[in-house]
Amino acid sequence: MAFKKEVVEIIEPRDVFVGNPKAEVTLEEFGEYESEVCAKANEFVKQLLQEYDGKIRFNFRHFPLTKIHQRSLKAGEAAVATAQEGKFWEMHNILFANRRNLGTTSLKLHSKEAGVKNKKFLDELVNATYGWQVQGDLKEGIDRGVKDVPTFFVNGILVAKPTYEELKKAIDHAIKNIGKKNVKPVVPYSVILKKGPEKPIPSSKQPKEAPKVKTSVKEVSKKDVKKNMTKTVEKVKVTVAKKTKVVVKTPTKIIKKEIVKTVVKSKAKPLVKAAIKTKKKQRA
Repeated sequence: MAFKKEVVEIIEPRDVFVGNPKAEVTLEEFGEYESEVCAKANEFVKQLLQEYDGKIRFNFRHFPLTKIHQRSLKAGEAAVATAQEGKFWEMHNILFANRRNLGTTSLKLHSKEAGVKNKKFLDELVNATYGWQVQGDLKEGIDRGVKDVPTFFVNGILVAKPTYEELKKAIDHAIKNIGKKNVKPVVPYSVILKKGPEKPIPSSKQPKEAPKVKTSVKEVSKKDVKKNMTKTVEKVKVTVAKKTKVVVKTPTKIIKKEIVKTVVKSKAKPLVKAAIKTKKKQRA
């Protein structure tokens, strides 16, 4: 005669709530039991549950940081185990109060204090019966961008900082938007204060203007250029700025009653003299 193996349905951490289970606003935390910061956060979680009694529900998800807290994994499994008997909240608070004593034997004693009557509790803990549930929470947290503990969500929206003020603001925002779709996340409390007008920079700190480069420019008068020159003469423009010289040459065939513009004396004068001498030689 074949015997059927008994299938035990495990209550998953995501289905364990504290407060009004039918509340439309869910405060969700990813944390672990060895963290001192999580223990402090648990105090204002309790405060929020009292303040918003009946309006919110609390859900704790396990995110053990095993690299620095080796006992946090088993503590998470112990919390899941007690949840099977409806004693999660009692065990949750006991674990935080005794976060420095989370060895296997201590966890068994903590479960008795919480009111757990399961005689197989220690065996289940040793055999990691609820290990998959804790690992499942850990994986989900990573997928949702959790990197440190505690990390809070209100109705699935990440809360900027794990502080009482931030959580209260996020909860108020969620209650106000119950029933609405595509609710935008709350603006982080730390950046709500608008920046005031920018103060003028003191004159002593004002950036200095770049010094203007002086260039020696002299116009060559029309007396220096003979009228009706038949030979091609080049206009030369030389700009000297910060030891950089740019020479641009533009040929013209006949310059009649025209002033050669913007030339440096040292460059333009020799060229004009050369042009005059050439003209005299041709006439001779």
